Amino acid sequence: MGYAQLVIGPAGSGKSTYCSSLYQYGQTIGWTIHINLDPAAVNFDYPVAIDIREFISLDDVMEELGLGPNGGLIYCMEHLEENLDDWLTEELENLLDDDYLVFDCPGQIELFSHVPVLKNFVEHLQRKNFNVCGVYLLDSQFISDVTKFISGCMASLSVMVQLELPQVNILSKMDLVKNKRDIEYYLNPEPQILLSELNLRMAPQSEKLNKALADLVDEYSTVSFVPLDLRKESSIRYVLSQIDNCIQYGEDADVKVKDFDPDDPDDDAD
Repeated sequence: MGYAQLVIGPAGSGKSTYCSSLYQYGQTIGWTIHINLDPAAVNFDYPVAIDIREFISLDDVMEELGLGPNGGLIYCMEHLEENLDDWLTEELENLLDDDYLVFDCPGQIELFSHVPVLKNFVEHLQRKNFNVCGVYLLDSQFISDVTKFISGCMASLSVMVQLELPQVNILSKMDLVKNKRDIEYYLNPEPQILLSELNLRMAPQSEKLNKALADLVDEYSTVSFVPLDLRKESSIRYVLSQIDNCIQYGEDADVKVKDFDPDDPDDDAD
């Protein structure tokens, strides 16, 4: 059984920084292998075991086919999709016994919400006996008012529906937030307050839509966020515990049995 994190989120949400911190933390416990799935990546401050740029790169596609950045990126990922059984399978086999993978993905949200490329990629991993968890990062500085919070929830929900994966939603860059009380409010929002704030911000004809959105966030608990402050090891551990629970990491480990001293004969005499 293998385990994998699919690190996703909008451009600038802190995916590469998260992966870098995860690598540094993983060095102490020896389980993270990082894989770059971004054909447009420039450099990394952590080693990658598999790099899609060695298979296909955005610069080459743009130069040879005359495509723009967005179209070129989709072409790269579709080319990867067509070669999953060849290139990716062979690369994964070269990792030997390493069974915990972290995939650093592109920041183009269309790849997760509109086209089936990443969904097919996930299904390929699952056929290879991997438990996969989506790790969706959202810049906590983006969550500054109710409309942006709802927008972030809907974007996250769109990815969840498309990929059909257990997903941990992370508010990244918490170390850069000046007033954390504003963020904490959105970690456990009160639906009636959300609704009243939405009604104040939106036009009157949006009241029914606002209620439906507030109910979706509250009643179904479909989308919730975990704050991540990369300066604190305890915060990293907590996020990883949420992810490990989703992918059932460690549940197949051998049970450790504690050795007990033989019974004291004097105890029987008593």
